[in-house]
Amino acid sequence: MWHERDLAGYWRIFPLNAALLINLLGFSVGIALYALLAIMVVRHRGDRSLGNTDRLLLMTAVLGLLWNLGELYAFGQKDLGLPPLPPFLSALSFSALGFLPSVVVHSARSEEEGKGRILTWAAYALSMVGMLMHFQTVLAGGSAPSSLALQTMTFGAMALAVGLVVFNLRQTIEKKAIYAAALLVFAVSAFHLSGEREGLNWYIELFAHQSSLPLALVILYQNYRFAFGDLFLKRAISLLLLTAIALGAYIFLAVPLLRYHETHDRDDVQAAAVIIGLWVGTALIYPAIYKLAVLLVDRVLLRREDYEDLRRAITARIESCGSVEDVLALVSSELSTTLTAGDRSWSEAGAVDQHQLVVVGNPDLATVTIPTAELPRYVIRLERFSGGRRLLSDEIAFTGSVALIAARKIDALRVSDERYNQRFREQEFAKLATEAQLTALRSQLDPHFLFNALTTIGYLIKSSPGKAYDTLLRLTQLLRGVLKNTGQFSTLGEELKLIESYLDIERARFEEKLKVDIDVPPALEAAKVPSLILQPLVENAIKHAISENRNGGEIRITASEADEELRLAVWDSGAGKSGRRKPNAAGVGLRNIRERLASHYEGAAELSIGSPAGGGTEAVVRLPIEKQR
Repeated sequence: MWHERDLAGYWRIFPLNAALLINLLGFSVGIALYALLAIMVVRHRGDRSLGNTDRLLLMTAVLGLLWNLGELYAFGQKDLGLPPLPPFLSALSFSALGFLPSVVVHSARSEEEGKGRILTWAAYALSMVGMLMHFQTVLAGGSAPSSLALQTMTFGAMALAVGLVVFNLRQTIEKKAIYAAALLVFAVSAFHLSGEREGLNWYIELFAHQSSLPLALVILYQNYRFAFGDLFLKRAISLLLLTAIALGAYIFLAVPLLRYHETHDRDDVQAAAVIIGLWVGTALIYPAIYKLAVLLVDRVLLRREDYEDLRRAITARIESCGSVEDVLALVSSELSTTLTAGDRSWSEAGAVDQHQLVVVGNPDLATVTIPTAELPRYVIRLERFSGGRRLLSDEIAFTGSVALIAARKIDALRVSDERYNQRFREQEFAKLATEAQLTALRSQLDPHFLFNALTTIGYLIKSSPGKAYDTLLRLTQLLRGVLKNTGQFSTLGEELKLIESYLDIERARFEEKLKVDIDVPPALEAAKVPSLILQPLVENAIKHAISENRNGGEIRITASEADEELRLAVWDSGAGKSGRRKPNAAGVGLRNIRERLASHYEGAAELSIGSPAGGGTEAVVRLPIEKQR
């Protein structure tokens, strides 16, 4: 164990060396990170011209490189025996540091005109004033930096932080706090640099000289979270964590061990073994460090969605869609929102590669194929990703799975539509066939009725020409009413009018032998019934009950309603010479009624013929009641 005096001596000597080490490591890491950022901006640009995002990022990289290169040279030139940094280069280095807050304000500027833009111009003006002060000091024979310039930047950065909080109305409280914190860190750093710069504690040196790194990370995080999040931030955070761990291992493990080693026999091999062992240990824990960096970037900084949960949610929404257009609109909207695309569209596509569902044609365009089983297939286009976002492997896999789900739903909708259309066509064919059948039945019924009426008139011409003339007029009125009503349905009231006209003709023939009683409630006269549904029954009753009886007979027509069913009955007083009529009689009129009832009501209506308890014969039609609108 160390004695107390050894430990006290160790901490007396250690701070200055730690401060130098922190600065050397910090500037080296800063150079690596800013160089990485510059390379990625150039590689990302390709053949395109620099956009606003690229320009700000490239400006950040150049300014950060100038600052870190200048400071690294200044701190290392004494130990390496290098000539001092030329005054103009030192002024340029500090001027670069002074412009980083302006880039922060520029990236944070709201889209509003007026105050947001004025704040940006004020920030650049402040940086320009600081640069002029640095170079004026050099031209006057002094050395950079200018204390007045750094003090001006200190108070200017504080004012800019307040301005961002007050004037950037569209920014959230979280963003305002991060921007303000970064600017205040710079303000403290500038204030420190304006005073004594040597012999301070290592944590003060870290806070003072490395303020450019928080500024750069804030710019990336706030406005360009997806531009280089996966490549830059993950590597940058991994490098920072690795450097911090290596520094901690050196300070808290290597230095004590080497100091303890100096109290014994000197052995350089053992000292080298300690350093190599720490290197190997650091290398072994790097995979865990990188996983931690990935977790921080994905979950904390970029706040990526849980794609599995999101896929299930989108699947549920797709299942509720009722048309192909709804599916494509939903999928394109969900993908656009999730992947932060500025524009989205979908269109039909012919021959497409179904094995490659997501194609990233260029950094600002991705096409998503919806691989339906049959043509036409569809393509969704996503363009202008927010902050220069790029689709990564997990996002491409998620997008492809959503495309497959959408394709299966579209296939199911098409099958359903085909079945519906087929059923609709079958119903249309059945309807046309039924209409043709009903037209044929009616064309069969009308000549039959007309033939009987003309027979009656012919009989009257011989026996009573005057009555024959009156009957002919009634027949004319009757035919006009029949021919006028060409529909498949009419009201019960209209049917009764036709029957009364028909009975007037028959009364002219049978005179007092024909007795008629019609008992129909007025409320039922609006009921909808098939056209000429009662006339054949009345005609059948006259044929069998009146014409075959020497003394004639009676006909009673009634209508009633019960349990939403309309009951129409035609009763006659006797069966005549031919005897009792069979219930399943199949004359032209009765067969016509049964076929029309079967076509119209599909089993819900019927015609029955029987003998009631009081005698005679009764034909009854039962059908669902429906009022004519």
